Amino acid sequence: MNLSLALKRLSIAGFAFFREAIFSKKFEFSEILFTFKTINTECMAKSLVNTNAKFGTMPVFLTALSTILGAILFLRFGWAVGQVGFMGVIGIIVFGHVVTIPTAFAVAEIATNQRVQGGGAYYIISRSFGLNIGGAIGIALYLSQAISVAFYVIAFGEAFEPLINWINQNYGFYIPDRRWISIPTMALLSLLILTKGANVGMKALYVVVAILLTSIAMFFMGDSPIKPDEVNFHNTVDNHLNFFYVFTIIFPAFTGLAAGLGLSGDLKDPKKSIPRGTIWATVVGMFVYVAVAYKFTISASPEDLVSDQLIMRKIAIWGPIIPVGLAAASLSSALGSIMVAPRTLQAIGFDEIFPQRTANRWFAKGRKKDNEPINGSLITIAIAFIFVVIGDVDFVAQIISMFFMVTYGAICLISLLEHFAADPAYRPTFRSNWYISLVGALFSFWLMFKMNATYAAISVVIMAIIYYVVMLNNEENQGLNKLFRGVIFQLSRQLQILLQRADSEKDKSWRPFGVCISHDTFKRRSAFDIMRWISYKYGFGTYIHFIKGLLNEKTTEESKKVLDRLIQLSAGSKNRVYLDTIISPSYTSAIAQVVQLSGISGKGNNLILFEFSRTDPGNLKEITGNYQIVESAGFDICILNTSYKSFGYKNEIHIWISPEDYTNANLMILLGYIILGHPDWKKGKIKIFALYPEEDIEDKRKQLMELIKTGRLPISPANISMVPFESGNRKNVIMKHSADADLTIIGFSTDALRDIEEFSQGYNDLGNILFVSSNRAKAIN
Repeated sequence: MNLSLALKRLSIAGFAFFREAIFSKKFEFSEILFTFKTINTECMAKSLVNTNAKFGTMPVFLTALSTILGAILFLRFGWAVGQVGFMGVIGIIVFGHVVTIPTAFAVAEIATNQRVQGGGAYYIISRSFGLNIGGAIGIALYLSQAISVAFYVIAFGEAFEPLINWINQNYGFYIPDRRWISIPTMALLSLLILTKGANVGMKALYVVVAILLTSIAMFFMGDSPIKPDEVNFHNTVDNHLNFFYVFTIIFPAFTGLAAGLGLSGDLKDPKKSIPRGTIWATVVGMFVYVAVAYKFTISASPEDLVSDQLIMRKIAIWGPIIPVGLAAASLSSALGSIMVAPRTLQAIGFDEIFPQRTANRWFAKGRKKDNEPINGSLITIAIAFIFVVIGDVDFVAQIISMFFMVTYGAICLISLLEHFAADPAYRPTFRSNWYISLVGALFSFWLMFKMNATYAAISVVIMAIIYYVVMLNNEENQGLNKLFRGVIFQLSRQLQILLQRADSEKDKSWRPFGVCISHDTFKRRSAFDIMRWISYKYGFGTYIHFIKGLLNEKTTEESKKVLDRLIQLSAGSKNRVYLDTIISPSYTSAIAQVVQLSGISGKGNNLILFEFSRTDPGNLKEITGNYQIVESAGFDICILNTSYKSFGYKNEIHIWISPEDYTNANLMILLGYIILGHPDWKKGKIKIFALYPEEDIEDKRKQLMELIKTGRLPISPANISMVPFESGNRKNVIMKHSADADLTIIGFSTDALRDIEEFSQGYNDLGNILFVSSNRAKAIN
């Protein structure tokens, strides 16, 4: 769209915004451009509405029904009964409607939730799944609709077989190729739709539907002269075809649903007409097909049904009405498809799905007086002519079936996800059930691969390529992400409630529900790494960056920027930590707020991690001055002493257990094994040292072995080293044995927090140290 045309479409308020933005320089250029595009898109959406729309429910019903009771009914349904038997055809009808009925319900639901404009099924999909997914499916849907025109024109040519045979017998003139009929028919149909548009098509539709219903009625009234001697509902021809191949050929009969949807832009009240028209056409079509299958079974043998594609002539009360009915059905379906396909392409153009803007404008353009999509019709006619020239009904039927199956599966999937996402903006007046949509989606994709795995795989690849191209042009449209986020949010909410209700004091098993609060996030990453490791597989972690200050507009904006920065920094680091920020006047008040937060797991947090730098231990005073708040909340306390060595090569974790660490021991050991479970430590190992005064070494060894024997310490005697120490040289002994450790875990009691030098001095040669204090002894099985 050029600049002058876009400016003409802007409202006075929008124009004022641009004047203010440009001259005051209060906005970034990217913001101005985004707003410009938004207003322009809204203007285009309004242009998509057809102010001359005047159709009601009946055209939707008749368009869908005439496609359902169309060419397949006359040309291939008797053949299907002969190939798979009456019960097999009932299976085909059931499978077909297991897909189409959930789709009809899903369409009715989505159509009553929003204003449905031109584009039919494409509009519904794109406004729920987003323009990227909607555009990819919409292009595939358009191609299937365009190819459908050719399918029905080819079938129209088959209707002239009796007339061709009669001319050959009486005049000796024979037309060997039905394309002599189908190609001129396609030309006349093209001329009709280009000059007269949908209104003439709809008037013709009423006439051909009347002929169609008359021919079907005469078929049911007929007394077949070729009845089989014995009716067997399981009889088939010898060497019959595969069930799913027959299903593939028959399935286009069930695609009338999408034909009715395509008229959405020409309906006075789509919310009313689409649900009623599609559901009634689907139900009526299903009952008619069951009745027709029964009539075929009792009227002819399987061999007769397979050998004559117009066997209905021999069964009907007046045979010539059947070719006339076939011609009417094919022509009506072709009319329906050639009216619907250009409108789908027009809607895609309005949404600017294609990479080239000139092409989008050309596709979106409609005739001034009635918004008729002339340009879309030209493209549709060109595609249809290609497949008419191919002239193979069965080949074209397989192509149509695959594309329509993808579309139906996508619509059912949309409805399913909308149910679980529970978006407040999704409030349809007609409600389906989630399990109905689930069945429709599963059967659609399962049947695709059962019908033809190669075609299904090619269809998926084509869809992926189309989606990639569309995504490159519409990077900001991520409707699918929004939908899945809603589903995940609802699932998480339900799980949290379930966990909270199931929580019980009888459950003695322990796992870390940790939280860390730090204002040095962007100076040191070690605390975040600890949270990342303990929450990777066995626990839950929340990392909170502390921003000192009062809660106001400035600090709120700062917190958003900090959170974005945190998320970017953590990307690609096997991060499963929940990230957040907190604004508070002091570190003390921030800690008081954090310990009261509910954990993301649905249970409360049970462990808090502090950190300080060994070279600059200034904030250690903040930690030791607030430990009583944490202790009173029943938290286990971990303090990380970070050094210039950091975590080294992540090869060894040393755990030091002293005589006063009975309460801490299990937690220390458990944290060591949890950290070792992260891929960063895949080559790591744990060494456990028991540190006791030299004079008590034998007594303490016996006590330790007794704890291990009774299972109160979950370690093997072979994995523990007894290390004696003399009074006053405890830290020296630890440094001697753990100088090369990548992480050293040492227990402490909260009484030790009164002397901050206990944590900050005497460990100069060690790497990072994790000091651990357990609020209570952990029972570990």
